[in-house]
Amino acid sequence: MQQAKIIRNKQDVGLLSREDDGKYMFIYFNKYLNNENTPPISVNFPKQKERFVSEHLFSFFSALLSEGSMKEMQCRTLQIDENDDFTRLLKTATKDTIGSILVEEII
Repeated sequence: MQQAKIIRNKQDVGLLSREDDGKYMFIYFNKYLNNENTPPISVNFPKQKERFVSEHLFSFFSALLSEGSMKEMQCRTLQIDENDDFTRLLKTATKDTIGSILVEEII
């Protein structure tokens, strides 16, 4: 299983993982969820205790990935399979992303 902490504006938001069965899961941390001043990270991820599950990487997180020649360069440099978007997300969305979301790999 691969996991990452999702961070928004320097605040821990939740956990994103690729499960051993290949499904993707996102769940908010209780501290973030219980804070009335924190907004959901996306309209597709309303604040709720239940986890979100998908057969594919959630489009919200896919949107953080580079495309085209930048994708090719990242995959070549980091030795990542071009079809492995989750690993690429863990390795490339750690800083300087568009927007306020960062992804921190949990090892």
